[in-house]
Amino acid sequence: MDARFTEEQSAIRRTLRELLHKHCGPDEVKAAPRTSAGYDEPLWRRLSEHLGLPGLALPARYGGVGCGPTELALACEETGRALLPSPLLATAVLAAPLIAALGFDEQRAALLPRIASGELTAALAVPGPLGAALGLTDANDGDWSGGGRAGGIQARRTGPLAAAGGTGGTGGTGGTGGTGGTDDADGACTAGWRLYGEADGVLDGHSAGVLLVAAHCGGYARSHTRLFLVEPDAPGIVRTRLTTLDETRPQARIELRDVPAMPLGDDAQQPGDLAAQLLRTGEFAAAVLAAEAVGAADFSLSSTVEYVQVREQFGRPVGSFQAVKHRLADLYVQVQAARSAAYYAAWAAGQGSPGGDGREGEGHDGGGHRDRRDEIAVAGPLALAQALEALRSAAAESVQLHGGIGFTWEHHAHLYVKRAACDDLLFGPAHRLRAQAAHRTGLFSGAVRPRSARTTAGAVA
Repeated sequence: MDARFTEEQSAIRRTLRELLHKHCGPDEVKAAPRTSAGYDEPLWRRLSEHLGLPGLALPARYGGVGCGPTELALACEETGRALLPSPLLATAVLAAPLIAALGFDEQRAALLPRIASGELTAALAVPGPLGAALGLTDANDGDWSGGGRAGGIQARRTGPLAAAGGTGGTGGTGGTGGTGGTDDADGACTAGWRLYGEADGVLDGHSAGVLLVAAHCGGYARSHTRLFLVEPDAPGIVRTRLTTLDETRPQARIELRDVPAMPLGDDAQQPGDLAAQLLRTGEFAAAVLAAEAVGAADFSLSSTVEYVQVREQFGRPVGSFQAVKHRLADLYVQVQAARSAAYYAAWAAGQGSPGGDGREGEGHDGGGHRDRRDEIAVAGPLALAQALEALRSAAAESVQLHGGIGFTWEHHAHLYVKRAACDDLLFGPAHRLRAQAAHRTGLFSGAVRPRSARTTAGAVA
C-alpha cells in the first residue's frame, strides 16, 4: 500500500474543498434540507457537471470518471466536512454499485450514464435495517426482506412484462427488459412483477428518480430476495418524506401497493448473488462513510481549536488551560487514527473491486487467500466503527468547549452532533459493527451471532 496521494487525488480534494467553502456554508446547509428535494439542486448540478462527483467511481464506458473507492472516499471526506446535503450517498455509493454489478447490459447502459452525469438519482429501499442488509451489523443471509408468507416487501410474478405495464417512462428504466417470453418459477427478468409492502428510512427516497427495491420472492418453498427497479411515479406507490434527526440525510417511507416493477439483472442470477453483492457494497459504503465521518470530525475539532484560542475565561484564552489542551490532544489522536483506518479501508475496497490490482488474495499457503480476503472485507466496517466514535466525541467536545454558544440553533455545532447520532443509528452502532466483523472472520469461534435490531434510524412519521 502506497500511502501517498497522487496529484489527481490531491486535486480532487483541493477543488472540492474550495467549491464547498464558497457554496456550502452553515447557512446553506441549514436551508438546503428544507427544499422539496432535500438538497441544493443547483449545487448538485455544479458538482456533477464540473467535477463529475456522482460518476467518480463509475467506469468511463458508462460516462464515469473511472476512478476508484479511494478517490470517492477522499471526495466524501470533504463533503463530510461541510455536511453537504446531497443524493451522493444514496445514488453513487449504495445504488450505482448494485446496478453495475447485477444489472444486465441494457439496464447498465440506460441507468449508469445518467447517474454519472447527475441527471438521475437513485435510492436503495430495503424493508429491514440498512446496516443488516449490507452485512455491516448482522449477517444478510436471513429473511431481512420479509418472510416467506408475509412481512417486508413481497414480489408477485404476474406474467409477461408487457402485460404488467412495464417500467418505462420518466424513471429511466424503460427499455431495459429482456426480449424473450420466459416464464419460469424463479421469475425471469422477462416476466412482469408486482410489489407489495413497505420500507422505512429510505435515504433520499422521496426525491430519487429510480428506486431499487429489495423484495422477497419465490414463495415459502423457494424463498429468496431480488432487487427490482421501480419508477417513482408508478401507480400504487406512495412516498412520504419523514422528519429525521439529521436533516442533511433526508429519509422517506416507501409504500408499495401492487406496484409494477422490473427485476434488476437476468435469469443467470442465483439466490445468493444479491447477498454477496450487498456484502461487497457494504464494505465499499463503510469505507466511504468512514471517510465522510472523519471529515466531519476533523472540521468539528479544528473549529473548536480555533474557538478556544479566542474565547477567554479568567482573563486568558480557554485553550491555554492544560485540561483543555489534554482533551483536544486526545481528540486529535482519535481523529487521526480514524482517518488512517478510513484511508486503509478505501484502499482495501479498491483491492476487492474489479479495478483493484487483484493481489488481495496472495498468501504463502492455502489459507492465505481467505485470510487476506477476510482482512479486506472487515476493514471498512472496523474503520466505520472507529470513525463514528471519533465523530461522536469530536461533536460532543465541540458543544462543550464552545460554551453557551455551542448549545444554540444558530451555531453549527449541533449539526455535527445530529450527524453523529443519525449515522450511528443508520449504520451502527460501533459495537455491532465490530461484533459482526469478528463474526465474519471467525475471531470468536462459537460466539452467538448478534441479533439484528429493527430501527428507523432516527426517523419518525
